[in-house]
Parts: sequence; structure tokens; C-alpha cells
Amino acid sequence: MSLTGKRALVTGGSRGIGAAIAQALAANGADVAITYQKSAKNAQSIVASIEKLGRRGLAIEADSANPDAIKRAVSETVETLGSLDILVNNAALGLNGPVAQVDLAKFQAMMDVNVRGPFVAAQAAIPHLREGGRIISIGSALAERVPFPGITAYAMSKSALLSFTRGLSRELGPQGITVNLVQPGSTNTEANPADGESADFQRALSSIGRYAEPREIADAVVFLASPAAKMVTGIALTVDGGANA
Repeated sequence: MSLTGKRALVTGGSRGIGAAIAQALAANGADVAITYQKSAKNAQSIVASIEKLGRRGLAIEADSANPDAIKRAVSETVETLGSLDILVNNAALGLNGPVAQVDLAKFQAMMDVNVRGPFVAAQAAIPHLREGGRIISIGSALAERVPFPGITAYAMSKSALLSFTRGLSRELGPQGITVNLVQPGSTNTEANPADGESADFQRALSSIGRYAEPREIADAVVFLASPAAKMVTGIALTVDGGANA
């Protein structure tokens, strides 16, 4: 599981699942750059925690809805850390509400981040990735099963990552680069806290009966980023406590 000598970029890595991923990659030996949009203080705190582990950290202000900002983040990561081995597409927006009531501007903003963002990041990263490179996207367990109304648009955006992952794994496999997807279920973050209004309902969907902690999602990412997963590509690894069982 060692990532010693690897360099990673985690989009949206200043809080929640993204922050846990960045810290877990660093704990296993990687130098890690993260992007953030507004949470500069949080981003610097994550960089400090990475450096405390003896790794190099870098925070890059970049809106994942802006293709130029994404490309710049990849370039800055390569320039500062020396190379890029692992891309984690984590940045995302949520959108709730019945389809008939969804605001199209908000829908487009979500699609720009959740779908176009990973596509552009991969485009920018591929020229820098060598054999053993990794592209890992963070999707959602809702991509394959939508157990309640009001989340159709969000689930649609995350289901796009299934085809993206499978197709890109075919393209990059001959180069020794793997492409995988992690699909979290209910996870205890600021966006969906384990003590939130719908938390009891979400827990009831799970076989295990609790929320995941961000580090548990990060552990799946570390596995897929590691040499232990060199024969694993084109898959969706669902980490939802059995909610989709």
C-alpha cells in the first residue's frame, strides 16, 4: 500500500472526503496538492497536516467549474511537486429537488463541476502520467440506485462517471495507467452530517446502520492508488455500508 515517491492532486481537497483523501495519501507516503475554491483557511490547514507527516503539500485556488483553472492546477502541481502520478477527481456540487422544479442554471453549474470537471482534469493530467499512474474519481452510491425522490439530477451527474471510468480505463490500460471510481454512501461531512435532518432515514438504508467516516472512503482511494491495485481498473467500488445490497 506504500505510495512513497508518488505525487497526487486531489480536487476539492480542503474539507470533507477530499481532505481525508489528501491526508490518507500523505500518510502512505505521497506528496499531495489540493485544490479549493473558497476555503483558503481549511486548505492551508490540510497542507499543514500533510507537511506534519513529512510530505510536501500544496494548496491551489481553482474553481472546478472553470476548465482553465483546472488545467492550471494540474500544471502547478507538476511544476511544484515535480511530476503527477495520482489524480483524484473529488470536487463536486449537490443539487436537490424534483426535476420539474430544478433551476437550469444550478443544474448546469453542477454538471460543470461533477462531469466536465473530471473530464478536463483527466485531459490535463494524462500527458503527465506514466506507467503505474492512477485516475480515481469520487462518485456516489446514488449513481446506481436512487432510493428516494428529489435527487435525480445529482444522481444523473454521478452516473456519468461510470461510463467515463470504464471508457477511460480502456484508453489508458495499454499505458499501464488505471482508472477507477469510488462511490460513497452516506458519509459524515459538513454537507451531510450524521446528525442531520435525514440522517436516521439514511442510516436505515444501510446494512451496517451507520454513516461512513471520511477516512473510510479515503482508505478505498488509497488502495486503488497503491501497487496492490495494479490489476484493478474500470471498476466502481461502492463504499456504502450495504445500502445498495
